[in-house]
Amino acid sequence: MLKNLVEELRWRGMVHDIMPGTEEQLLSEMTTAYVGFDPTSDSLHIGSLVPIILLVHLEKAGHKPIALVGGATGMIGDPSGKSNERNLLDEKTLNHNVEGIKNVLSRFLDFNSKAENAPILVNNYDWMKQFSFIDFARDVGKRITVNYMMSKDSVKKRLQGEGTVGMSFTEFTYQLIQGYDFYHLYKHHNCVLQMGGSDQWGNITTGTELVRRMNVGEEAKAFAMTCPLITKADGSKFGKSEGGNIWLDADKTSVYKFYQFWMNTSDEDAEKYIKIFTFLDQLTIDNLINAHKIAPHQRLLQKTLAEEVTTFVHSKSDFENAERASSILFSKNFKADIATLNEATFLEVFEGVPLFEISGAEFSEGLDMIAALSAKTNFLSSNGEARRALKENAIMVNKEKVAEDYILTNADLINQKYIILNKGKKHTYIIKVQ
Repeated sequence: MLKNLVEELRWRGMVHDIMPGTEEQLLSEMTTAYVGFDPTSDSLHIGSLVPIILLVHLEKAGHKPIALVGGATGMIGDPSGKSNERNLLDEKTLNHNVEGIKNVLSRFLDFNSKAENAPILVNNYDWMKQFSFIDFARDVGKRITVNYMMSKDSVKKRLQGEGTVGMSFTEFTYQLIQGYDFYHLYKHHNCVLQMGGSDQWGNITTGTELVRRMNVGEEAKAFAMTCPLITKADGSKFGKSEGGNIWLDADKTSVYKFYQFWMNTSDEDAEKYIKIFTFLDQLTIDNLINAHKIAPHQRLLQKTLAEEVTTFVHSKSDFENAERASSILFSKNFKADIATLNEATFLEVFEGVPLFEISGAEFSEGLDMIAALSAKTNFLSSNGEARRALKENAIMVNKEKVAEDYILTNADLINQKYIILNKGKKHTYIIKVQ
């Protein structure tokens, strides 16, 4: 039984533009729809989660999703939303990126499913490589006027001086090639709907137009729907942290960092993101939002968001490990619990914390607290500041308070290597024994 996909996406705030007749088409029969992913990297970051989630919602509603990896369009570069032309990738890099993106998409959509609406994975290079330039110009180019192509925002903005070098003919043809993708999928997979971000509206509608114009004498149906580009309440770019993009692969962004990204979401953003990035139903989400407003300090929205998205992108066990690593900082059995983390996660938990390395030979005789805080490490500005902090009972070793006469020894080492020092609640330092 088909579910109302458009209604589901609307309450989640995931519909920006929709072509007339799209909702009726989706309610009338199982509909095949596609989303394209350009291989500008060998992975996808969380900005690509929205189109992935669109495809998952499509499948859950009883329709058939196609994920298209742009092996051909990736050779050109999409001008949409760009002020300058992308650097063109060589074929080896492009093929590597295509395989990487296929692997990511396969984690969310089962391309081996035997269901009637089983997802399909395609690469537009497979059909574009057959085209000669002359054939493309004759068969495709003549169907769309230059005036029509010039009317698209992605073209107008570039020609009106947003970029420094204008727009090359290569990029100008991008919308035609993407439009031909739609036509090819229409002919070979009965695909009648393309979805994507709102910046893709011009390219997508060119595709619907091309489907109609290339099917002379036929009653061709072609529809378009886009979702809003995700923004943060403070105006900063979504999907980036101080370290750059938040990726969907753990070898590019660790699960711990991924989990922390969602945990650190503002209340305003969390209320929006819980609808977009999770599959929780409307009643559950409304209850969560209301409960969060009553006790915002408990950060219920952020905790639920982090759990749902981390589990969706990685796994339940990965989420549990990330949550445990995060809670260890407040553990009553800190030293024992922190020792259960592998070294990579340990270093992620304490990323950016001042660290001083000391040789095993130097440390073998023990290290007094003044040296550990100042004389040897310069964590504190002077020996006097170190003594004052110790007298004020403000210094902890592995979360346990110590006095001025305390000597650090091998017994204090976590995993035979690390000692964590704290001055009050806000200042943390690490000694690493090599």
